[in-house]
Formats: sequence, structure tokens, C-alpha cells
Amino acid sequence: MADKEDRNPYSYSLGAQGFFPYNTPGSPAHTSTITPTPSSPAYGGGAYGNQGQMYSSIPHRYPNHIHLGQKLPGHVLQSPQLNHAIPTYQQHLSHAATTAVPAINSVGASVSGQVAGPHHQKQMDSVILSRQAASPHHHARVAAAAARTGMSNSESNGNTSCVGSTVDPSAKASQWTIIDLGGMQMKNISRNLFGYTFLTTLYLNHNALASLSPEIAKLTNLVVLDLSGNRLSSVPSELGMLVSLRELLLFDNELTFLPPELGQLFQLETLGLEGNPLNEPVGSMIQKEGTNAVVTYLREMCPVGPPPADREWIPLEDEYTADSKDTFTVMCYNILCEKYATPQAYAYTPSWALNWDYRKDLLLQDILNYSADIVCLQEMQMDQYEDFFRDQLSQLGGYEGVFFPKSRARTMAEYERRQVDGCATFWKANKFFLVEKHCIEFQQFAMQRPELRKAEDVFNRVMIKDNIAVVALLENKETHGRILTANAHLHWDPSYKDVKLVQTAMLMEELERLGNTWSRNAPKDAARNSQDVARVPLLICGDFNSLPDSGVYEFLSSGRVPQDHEDFGTYTYGPYTSEGLQHKFALKSAYSHTGELEFTNFTPQFKGVIDYVWYSTNTLSVTGLLSSVDREYISRTVGFPNAHHPSDHLPLVVSLRVKSPGAPTTRVLRFQ
Repeated sequence: MADKEDRNPYSYSLGAQGFFPYNTPGSPAHTSTITPTPSSPAYGGGAYGNQGQMYSSIPHRYPNHIHLGQKLPGHVLQSPQLNHAIPTYQQHLSHAATTAVPAINSVGASVSGQVAGPHHQKQMDSVILSRQAASPHHHARVAAAAARTGMSNSESNGNTSCVGSTVDPSAKASQWTIIDLGGMQMKNISRNLFGYTFLTTLYLNHNALASLSPEIAKLTNLVVLDLSGNRLSSVPSELGMLVSLRELLLFDNELTFLPPELGQLFQLETLGLEGNPLNEPVGSMIQKEGTNAVVTYLREMCPVGPPPADREWIPLEDEYTADSKDTFTVMCYNILCEKYATPQAYAYTPSWALNWDYRKDLLLQDILNYSADIVCLQEMQMDQYEDFFRDQLSQLGGYEGVFFPKSRARTMAEYERRQVDGCATFWKANKFFLVEKHCIEFQQFAMQRPELRKAEDVFNRVMIKDNIAVVALLENKETHGRILTANAHLHWDPSYKDVKLVQTAMLMEELERLGNTWSRNAPKDAARNSQDVARVPLLICGDFNSLPDSGVYEFLSSGRVPQDHEDFGTYTYGPYTSEGLQHKFALKSAYSHTGELEFTNFTPQFKGVIDYVWYSTNTLSVTGLLSSVDREYISRTVGFPNAHHPSDHLPLVVSLRVKSPGAPTTRVLRFQ
């Protein structure tokens, strides 16, 4: 958070005796020898993801969760030698495992002589450590002692310099991300605590809390939450929104049940439940099968909440009629193909909601309900196109379509080819007919350009990606006007911004070539299209896997990017990096009229805009568009897909009008 350093935790008291952020001046644990806080990465991992966590290099009984990089105004950061300062959590468990522990057959009930399984033993070992942490600020004091030990070892070795430190000695302060409020016998917690959204670890153990505020859900960066040794008879369902949690300790409370929303905690590694009178089957499941089994059970049993409110239609022009011959609607939708929707990638989604048979029916329903005249779908598998969507959309929606798979399908056997995804474009057969179709394979395009073949980075980075774009030239049956429609899906990896920019450059070059060719071949009555390709109505839909601040967005919207654009990095791509990029079309993102949506792709790791509908502004105008999903619904959702949304992407729906020379620019909108 930008204002993190302005938030002084000593400006008010959260407990009977205050609280101690680790190594904060004035705390019992204070020391000047600390480990700096690593900066969080931008999006990365998965399609897009914010998976970076603030972890310390200091071993502790809870590995990777203790961080000593806190605010220390005026203190010099030294190079601590703390690797052997205190035992790790695994060392604690190894020691505890050698001691006699009473076995139990239900959480909290002891049965002598019964051999504990590994999951049961882990619960018992962990609860022993938890009970040993009942003194005030136990974790902060242990960390401070470890820091002092490390500093002492460093000084005894004559190492008093800052050599090896990753922080400038002149730095004013580093950030703290951990608060220890344990062992204070607090009955209430100030709401101000929930404003510390940067926290990664929060110890509230061994207090007298009888309830926990749902506002705990604001602490979305929490990795460790310890609520052990309180008087909790329940925990709020909002706890399930803390999807970064890896350790949730609820030992020694009065819990009889867990909210099923905890099943959304797909990254949870340790769920401490020993010492609670839990109902079955959770009570025995945590002992016999462990944390993952309990989380999975809760996720699968979680009831489906109310669906979101219908997305509103936003009119952008005042005067036009919905049945105008020159108007049409377009949908752009990445449908998340069956092959990519794995339980590993979407572990927060119940298996039944991730199942393709369930999702494909919702996808079909979405397409038919919006009933767009042109539908551009990405991540369409060949078998699903041939066996389901082509026939269903024809019979139920009056659509015709064209599909091309990604380039890898060229070298595969028939069975394997049918599992390859690609792009599919559909159109209402009563409004348009297909004049021409073409598949732009970026691999093949690069091979056909001698100046690109000479660039080594083209082979090492571009040629290994088999993304495509499907181009369809559609003609309006009534007006004979033609629309050049492109449906693209660019490479996903954020570390390949250069490749996305190169793929977009190839896309625009090929669209210009196709536009010139098809315009020359058009019959005289085929439209008011000029021979100038820039006057061809152009529609580009797709999943560009690029944010609005990317080079791809800049190139499409402005028509050019310089040869030294930062997205090219240090890579060389022939004329692209020696001369820069430019295209002739005056393009605009349809949603830029109202400001791009808050997101078009929504997962726990990433929430942002990467899907777009681009149109040529000199030949087309936007008359309306579909708004985003209800914010209240999003606030209680960890990510898509879920029971209501079959893909991790949102469908974009836009209404456009083909401009006529001399025609007024505003008309009445009545979208139905």
C-alpha cells in the first residue's frame, strides 16, 4: 500500500496492553538487525497471477511465514546471520514426534494406546506448539531472540558491516507485515486492525475472543492467521475470501462446524482444528485425511449463492433504431476450453462447476441469451466445435460458423488434433453470409518474412508459440456492406510481452493485406467500401492477454509504437525493433468510451482487463455496450469460473453502427 509507512500502529491500542509489530521501536522484540521485505512482483504465474508473498529468510517454527522486515526509522540494516538462530517448524515437529502423544479418535477427545496416523500426528504436534505459545507476544519475542542471537554471532565473527545486505544502509525504513497480538486475553479487536491490508501474518492466539468480525476478509494478503486458544464457537464465512492463506490455526476453540466457504481456501496447507468439538465428518476427516481433504469436502458441499444481477446495457448514442439495417451486435468471449480447466489450475472451483458438461450448457445459454449478430470465441476445442457448438448454435440460434485450431494441430494425429483449441467465429445466417475466411498463423507468418527469419529471437521466442487469429469477411445480406472481422488469441505469458507485440504487428500487417485484396475483388454493389483499406469496416475481437498499459494496447489504439518500446525488452525482431510498428487503421477499444471495465479476466491470482473489442472509428461507431458484473456479487466471489460463470473470462457485448457518408452521428438506441 502506498500509505503503509504513514500508518503508525502505535496511534491507538488494539488490546489491553497494546500490540507489538515485530522489531518495531519500543517493542520487547525490538532489534536493529532485520531482514528486508522483498518487493511483491507484478502479475506472473498462471495466465496472470499475483502470487508473490512476503517471506522472511529467517527460519521459524512456521516456515516461510515469519518476516522480520519491519519499520525501523533511523536504524541501519545489518547483515544478520540467522540461518541457525532458532529451530524450524519441521524441527519442532520432528522433536515432538519422538515424544509420547495421546492418540484421539475425535478432535479433542483422547484415547490411550491408539496409534495416530500422519495427519492426526501433525495435528497433535502442532497443537502442542500452539499451547506453548500462550504467553503474551510469544512469536514476537521468539523472533527478537533469534535476531539477537544472529547479531551476536555476527559480531563475534567480526562482521559489523552491511556487506551482503540487500537494503541500502541509508534507507529510512522497511515495511512490517506481521502483527503479534497473542496471549493478551483480549475480548474485542479494534476495527482499525482490518485496515492493515498489507499484513501477511496475524497472531490473535490465546485471547478471549468469542467472535470474529467478517471484516477480517479485508486482509486479503494474509498467509498465516492464528486464532488458537480463544472462545470461538463459529468463524465467519467471509474467512473463505482470504485465498492467500496457507496456514489457518483454530486450535482449542469451541467450534462445532466450519462454514463451507472455507473450501475456497485452495492454497491452505495447514488447518489446525485439534481441541474443538467438531461435528462429523470434519472431525474425523482432519485426523485421517488431513487439511486438503477437509478443504475439498467443504468446497464440494458449499451451497450455491444467489446469482448476480443482470449486467446492464449502457447506451452510447441517443438516436437510432434497434432494427436499423446498418447496426449489429458482436460478442467476444474466451470460453475456457475443457483441456485447460484442470482442478490444479482452478482449485477454488467445485469439481461439478468445473465439469465441462456443466459449463458448456452455461456457455451455450450465454451465447443464445445475448444473441449477438457476430460471436467471436477463443479457446474453442475442435471436438467441442464439431460435436456441440456448431450444431447447437445452428439449431437454436440460427448461426453459421468457421473454426481454425492452433498451429500445433498440423503435426498431430486425428484424436490429438480434436483436443487442440483455437478460435471460432459465428454469425447470424439471416443477417450475414461468409465471403472469405482465412487463418493467420503467427508461426507461418514469421517464416514467410525473410527479414524476420534472420532474427534469432524470432526462432527462440516467437516461433515456439502457436497462436492464431481467424479472419472472416462478412457481407450484410440486406445492405451488401462488408465487415472485416478478426478473432485473435495471443500468447498468455506476462514475461513474453515482446512476443505479444510482435504477434499483434503480424496481425495488423496481414489484415491490411487481406483488406486490400478483398476490397479489390469486391463487386461494385458490394458496399460503400472504398478501395482504400483504411475505409474498410474493421472489427478485431479477442483475448490479447495484454493490459491497457501494454505495448499491444498502445499500438492498436495509437497506430504506432517506437522501435525501442519497453515491451520489446532487449530482443531483436528485424524491422519491428529497428523501425518501430505502425498500422493504417484508426482503431479504438469499444469499452474505452466508458473507461475499460474493471476486469475481463477474474481469478484469485489475477483480476484485470485483457479482452477487447476493437473497431475502425472512421467506418464504425459504438452505440451501446454491456456493463460489468455486479460489484456486490464480485465482493463475495474469489474468482471465476463458478456456478454462475462458466469461464474465467467475461463475455463482452457491443452494439455498432456502420457509418454512412454524410449521415448524422447520433441516433436513438433501444437495445432489446
